[in-house]
Formats: sequence, structure tokens, C-alpha cells
Amino acid sequence: MTARAAIDDPERFRASRDIGPWVGLTPKRNQSGESDIVGAITRAGDVGLRTALYQAAKVMLEKGAKNWLSAWALRVAQRRGKKRATVALARRIGVVLHRMCDDTQFRFTKETAMPAASA
Repeated sequence: MTARAAIDDPERFRASRDIGPWVGLTPKRNQSGESDIVGAITRAGDVGLRTALYQAAKVMLEKGAKNWLSAWALRVAQRRGKKRATVALARRIGVVLHRMCDDTQFRFTKETAMPAASA
């Protein structure tokens, strides 16, 4: 309900991946000349939605049922650390919720999603 209220009109985003920067779950970038510094998350946008997405990601990683999304986040955690993986999973959950806001049916496993994607 928090995501639906915060996003309001899903049509205002060109793509679902635009949710991450809007909520503030993407890293700051400071580029000048040859330097490229990637910093902490921007924390822009709706605080309530960002908090809800982060909490959902934490629960999904620690206590949730295993699925392709949590498996992806665990692989990110092995490479980059658990906190970064949690933020990355929160951003990805936001993308999935945006796709669900326009009444598209979400397929929880990749096996059920693959036939629909190739059709």
C-alpha cells in the first residue's frame, strides 16, 4: 500500500528502473575529469517508501523463503557485502512493485516468467 500511494501514477516513469533514483536507492556519483567517485545512496525522494523497501529487503534476505530474487541478492552480498546487497535488493523490489502497479501479473519464479518473456 505504501508503494502504491507513493508511486501514485506509474505512467510518469519511462521505465521501471527509474524508481531506484527517484526513491534514493542509487549511489551518488561525483565525476570530474579522470576521477569517478561512487558514494553512498542519495536518499532523495519518499522516506517512507525507501524505508519500507529496505525493511522488505532485510526480511527477504534474513527470514524469507528462497527465490530467485533473494538468491541474486545473496550473490551480490558475497561480492559486495550484505548492506550493499540489501540496498540493491530494495531497489529491485521497487522495480517489481512499479511493474505490479500497472496491474501486470508478477511471476515469482524465473521458470514461470521465462515462457511469458519469450512469447
